[in-house]
Amino acid sequence: MKNKDQQFQALVEAYHKPLYRYAYWLTSDESVAEDLVQETFMRAWRALDSLQNVEAAKSWLITILRRENARRFQRKSLEYTDIEADELPDNSGHYAFSTNLEALRNCMGRLSEKYREPIVMQLVLGYSQDEIAQALDIPANTVATRLRRARQQLQAMLGGNDEQGYSRGVGV
Repeated sequence: MKNKDQQFQALVEAYHKPLYRYAYWLTSDESVAEDLVQETFMRAWRALDSLQNVEAAKSWLITILRRENARRFQRKSLEYTDIEADELPDNSGHYAFSTNLEALRNCMGRLSEKYREPIVMQLVLGYSQDEIAQALDIPANTVATRLRRARQQLQAMLGGNDEQGYSRGVGV
């Protein structure tokens, strides 16, 4: 049992931060991201004996996190709340940076999942093409093609469609 504890602790120490970054990218909410990471590690603990190759742990944990994120939508229906404009916080201090980041997030959200997932894994998690291929269970050449096409589509959305304001960070 002690070996399992040590193995699990090593996984948590090595992968908590990258898992959190990925979860935050998926959710845009700190507490939901932390909950996803906690659920991921709880499931990983229960299934730790099934991890055959420690070198595959990163991909294994990302797969668990992706499934947990999907379960999140299955478990609860979204609730809508009316909020008056004057109740919203004033975040104008970091407007320029946040609008550019938001424009990028919006454009990435418009990519089809087959292009969005690899580009997020590369940009947010710092995965190599081989790691993405392993995590998504697709050939490395397919990953390279999807990354290239994702970048081309993002470039077109951000720089080539000025009538909607993407290059200025104001597009939706």
